[in-house]
Amino acid sequence: MAQPPDRLEPAAAAYPKGPAILIAAIAALGGLLFGYDTGVISGAELFFTKDFHLSPGGEELAVSGVLIGAIIGAAVAGQLADALGRRLTLIILATIFAAGAILTALAPNVTIFVIFRILIGFGIGAAAVVAPMFIAEMAPPAIRGALVSFDQLAITVGILVAYLVDLAFAAAGLGWRPMFAVAVVPSALLAIGMFFLSDTPRWLASRGRWDEAQRALARVIGPAEAEKELHGIRTSLQKEEAIPWIVRVRELLRPGVRWALIVGVGLAVLQQFVGINTVIYYAPTIFEIAGFKTASTAILATTVVGVVNVLSTVIAIFLVDRLGRRALLLIGAAGMMVTLAAIGFVFAIGPSKAAYFILVCVLLYIVSFAISMGPVFWLMSSEIFPNRLRGTGASLSTVANWSANLLVSITFLSLLHAAGNAVTFWIYAFLALLTLLFVWFIVPETKGKTLEQIELYWRSGRHWVEASTAERELSKQASGADDANS
Repeated sequence: MAQPPDRLEPAAAAYPKGPAILIAAIAALGGLLFGYDTGVISGAELFFTKDFHLSPGGEELAVSGVLIGAIIGAAVAGQLADALGRRLTLIILATIFAAGAILTALAPNVTIFVIFRILIGFGIGAAAVVAPMFIAEMAPPAIRGALVSFDQLAITVGILVAYLVDLAFAAAGLGWRPMFAVAVVPSALLAIGMFFLSDTPRWLASRGRWDEAQRALARVIGPAEAEKELHGIRTSLQKEEAIPWIVRVRELLRPGVRWALIVGVGLAVLQQFVGINTVIYYAPTIFEIAGFKTASTAILATTVVGVVNVLSTVIAIFLVDRLGRRALLLIGAAGMMVTLAAIGFVFAIGPSKAAYFILVCVLLYIVSFAISMGPVFWLMSSEIFPNRLRGTGASLSTVANWSANLLVSITFLSLLHAAGNAVTFWIYAFLALLTLLFVWFIVPETKGKTLEQIELYWRSGRHWVEASTAERELSKQASGADDANS
């Protein structure tokens, strides 16, 4: 989700970064909640499945209900954030998270459980859009990439925290209900933290609240640069006003931009089709099948997965601007293909005491995903679309991502029972191969490219030009459009 840093004057670059980091840390609690409510189901489902006497189909619905809400949340998040503001939207989402956590923990039957998981899903889907948006619009350009990537790191930390909570409550014999209730704590911290922050300068400016926008900017880049940055926001808003959402979608389908949408939606769908959330949601189940005999040992193995996920994401943040986006995607897709095929092979020959080999394969699979499709999809989703279509393109990609997530998650156990363990993982290995081919033939390398270069890459038939040339060409196009409208 990071964007290339803009050039800063020395005054802005030297301004203390502490306030911006604190703001990003508070907003990233939305990402942590996203991760926690995604990961907590993995340990809890070992217990509520028995309490509710669920069939495989019922278990899939209980696990995947959150994704139905997430699709809706992702679809409307942009409109909510524009209408209510990024800050108020995040406060509302924190309230939804807290209410959903309590009500899910108290659910008397699976129907009520699924209804409130859908409510939590709405918060997850919306937070996936609004939290990084808030951080990106508040962050100084020089550290915007690192701060926005911090949200992705918070998601993986949230998943790990969920695994640790699952492990603690399972070992203590407290069951699944407290596992969900714990989410109230970060929800309250997010709501309280956002209460003391201002909204983003861009949103305040869009509502004509220029003095508030300038004060918000001054907190993170200093008074000297606030006026200059505010002028850029004013110019940008003038270019973007009065463009209906449906018109933006039509523009994304035009030949000069269509490939950006293909890459964005393609990566969104393939990120889920390689099966990552079957591991996140069903890891304890997979490990029980593999030979870990008790729920506690299966959850412990899953916790190791969470630790590896966090560490690998940290590594990816350092590598993505060094090795490049495309290189990481290719390495990751190849690694996922090999490890998924190996898991399928072990299940096929059925050797005794294969549990630890499967654990190693799952860990290598997690490393492969976490250095590639995990963070790089979200990063490229924010880079590849033209400036004025970036929000719409990212929203469409996010909806596609959650829809694919729902499809994979709601079919995993049925596929496991119908096709068998080995064939199921071979199917995901084949989809990882398709991901490798998609990246090889279609996805460009955007490392070191300006946003203007990327935009002109699509408009010029997928050919790179120098940054200065891209800026001149886009300026001519904008001038031509203004002349045509005058």
